[in-house]
Amino acid sequence: MQNKERVEIVMLIRYIVKWLALASIVAVLAGVASAFFLFSLEWATATRIAHRDLILLLPLAGFLVGWLYLRFGQQVEAGNNLLIDEIHDPQKVIPLRMAPLVLAGTVISHLFGASVGREGTAVQMGGALADQLTHLCRLKPGDRRILLMAGISAGFASVFGTPLAGAIFGLEVLAVGRLRFDSLLPCLIAAIIADRVGLMLGVHHTHYAIGVIPEFSFFLLFAVILAGGIFGLAGRVFATGTHWLSAQMKKHIGYAPLRPLVGGVVVVLAFYGLSADRFIGLGIPSIVDAFQHPALSYDFAEKALFTMGSLGSGFKGGEVTPLFYIGATLGNALAPLFHLPFAFLAGLGFVAVFAGAANTPIASTFMAVELFGTDVAVFAALACVMSYLFSGETGIYRAQRKAKHKHDVGAAS
Repeated sequence: MQNKERVEIVMLIRYIVKWLALASIVAVLAGVASAFFLFSLEWATATRIAHRDLILLLPLAGFLVGWLYLRFGQQVEAGNNLLIDEIHDPQKVIPLRMAPLVLAGTVISHLFGASVGREGTAVQMGGALADQLTHLCRLKPGDRRILLMAGISAGFASVFGTPLAGAIFGLEVLAVGRLRFDSLLPCLIAAIIADRVGLMLGVHHTHYAIGVIPEFSFFLLFAVILAGGIFGLAGRVFATGTHWLSAQMKKHIGYAPLRPLVGGVVVVLAFYGLSADRFIGLGIPSIVDAFQHPALSYDFAEKALFTMGSLGSGFKGGEVTPLFYIGATLGNALAPLFHLPFAFLAGLGFVAVFAGAANTPIASTFMAVELFGTDVAVFAALACVMSYLFSGETGIYRAQRKAKHKHDVGAAS
């Protein structure tokens, strides 16, 4: 064996040992934080359901969340976008306060009935906790980027119970049209271990039964292509609407805590006016029902409006679980039109609307496989890719870079 080969082997072993150790630490931190968060979320949801009129306090809860971020969290208010910016252009270590602030803000939002998700909280906690190792381990900027990506993967995987999707999400969410494979091992290790830590601590994830997969036919292929495009348009409307509302609130309401207060008032009025219990919070029961029974044809639109109103006015949480809700109920509504089983198209919508809104078709396909089984992989991949193409150049994460336009058909160099 030549000296060059020996050096390469030694460097490879050092790389593997180094990232096995660092990714494992990140995974444990993120897994424990996500488990605590999910248990807190269960308590908040159960309490809100038991005391329905708690939603009357949603405007005051929004004011409190806004004030907490104004007083203590202006440096971390950008949330997921701050993590993505720091990976692309490292400036300074993310303050540890991001983790408790987003945890408290999300639990308060859910306790009083805002329509928000949970992935943003888990990802931000994972990234903030991971970044604390930067000074402790004296990491260089390149290693810090990888560490942050591992934190994102660990947070995503542990909150949804999908380690493969979590690993790819940490690579794919940073830029449209580009994956960073230099971070593949750390992200994969962090996602797998974080998920196992959560399970060991007693976390239980919702099971979605997609039922029988239809046999392949060219009609089915065409139907999935068409449905995927519709899912992408839904994701595009959601992302664009949320960003537009957020911009309008900031333009017309200068004092930040007043934005969620106003948004909370609108949500409360809509809640009582429409008897809209199923559109607040995570909406997991409604998602499960979309896999089992016909849903109302407008459920997806009402959930989208409640979520855009909540997130656009400043409540904390995330977009992904509401996107699952929108996708599953939209798929359910489309099923009779395409003469397809409710559960099958609900499952495709579940992952595809997320794929389009987040510009993460590969992670979404892996999620479909982990949640629904391998038999759905081909159809899920097709629906996710079509959604990704039809969702346009926007997305729920403003800091996401555009490495390549989706429709760039120029000749390869």
